Amino acid sequence: QVQLVESGGGSVQPGGSLRLSCAASGLPLDRYTIGWFRQAPGKEREGVSCIISLDGSTYYYYSDSVKGRFTISSDNAKNTVYLQMNSLKPEDTAVYLCAAVPARGFTADVYCSNSYFPRYDYRGQGTQVTVSS
Repeated sequence: QVQLVESGGGSVQPGGSLRLSCAASGLPLDRYTIGWFRQAPGKEREGVSCIISLDGSTYYYYSDSVKGRFTISSDNAKNTVYLQMNSLKPEDTAVYLCAAVPARGFTADVYCSNSYFPRYDYRGQGTQVTVSS
């Protein structure tokens, strides 16, 4: 049984940091794409960052809104993907969830597009991130 469990969300002041974790069970991360998506009330879902493992190579994507502030990484030994979020802004407030789909050779920006989200096979429950002073 495949399961994705997010953790690490919380409340932080602007400029602060959080590290989200997506613990995966029942699937091999080295053959999957893991995407971090977020959704804030009244806003469209946004693909924040994706990590794609395909044929021994790893590819990354970051949305323009988080580039330079967020870093995605994978620990295959722990079967966990992390999203390190630094210099957080109030506009980063959202529910963040991770999703998984077998890597098929699309470019990273495709995997992280909102239109691709329905094609992810597995999704976590999400974790709330609140950035406020």
